Amino acid sequence: MAQIEQADKGKKKKGAQKKMSIHVDFTPMVDMNMLLITFFMLCTTMIKSQTLSIALPTNEKVEQSEMNKAKDSEAITLIVDTERNEDGTIKKDEDGNARNLVYYYLGKPMVIDENQDSIFEDSNLERTVFLGNDASGMQQGIRKILHSRNKPVLEKIAVLKQQWRNKEFSPKKDLNDSIYQARAKEVRNDSTLTRPVVIIKATPNASWASVIGALDEMQINQISRYQIDNINKTDEGMIDAYIRKHGN
Repeated sequence: MAQIEQADKGKKKKGAQKKMSIHVDFTPMVDMNMLLITFFMLCTTMIKSQTLSIALPTNEKVEQSEMNKAKDSEAITLIVDTERNEDGTIKKDEDGNARNLVYYYLGKPMVIDENQDSIFEDSNLERTVFLGNDASGMQQGIRKILHSRNKPVLEKIAVLKQQWRNKEFSPKKDLNDSIYQARAKEVRNDSTLTRPVVIIKATPNASWASVIGALDEMQINQISRYQIDNINKTDEGMIDAYIRKHGN
């Protein structure tokens, strides 16, 4: 509440301006602020933080001699590349997206002598692009290939996901988010299932977006065993031979 007090200091000259002092009491305003703070604290609903679930690489123990080895039936090598113009800028497609390519081969590279260029002509190298699912939900591009290689894991996780959505786990306990994530991790690391081992490499022209796109495909396809490696002369020779044979 504001109060106006007139100062009275005895006689004043005729025509002199009267001085008044204003006193403002802030006590009611402080009380109201405390009431509002209390009201909002009691009425606010605390929500769970929404974070992205990431399927991290497996931490299963591997012998030192076997760290850089994988079964031919499980190994798949991805070599990401980006088409560039003569001035080094990234080429764009009709939709304005970067033209990122993926060269890949299953198992070991089929070459006899990497010092002979002609040997690379009939290698097992193939080329595709980064594509998502089509309108019907079917996979395309490299996603389709990775999906088929990790099909046993994806089928089991699909069953778990359906149980999680329907809250079906046991008569006494629903399959909540934490239980679902733990069970999905067990499936991804299940050594009894046929799981791919993906080696990701990048050419000197590859953009960061192409490398990140390859890592995203690992998460989308629930692949737990993958690593980033350096491109070697054999990979470069196979790519050059593929371009000579099939063009850019």
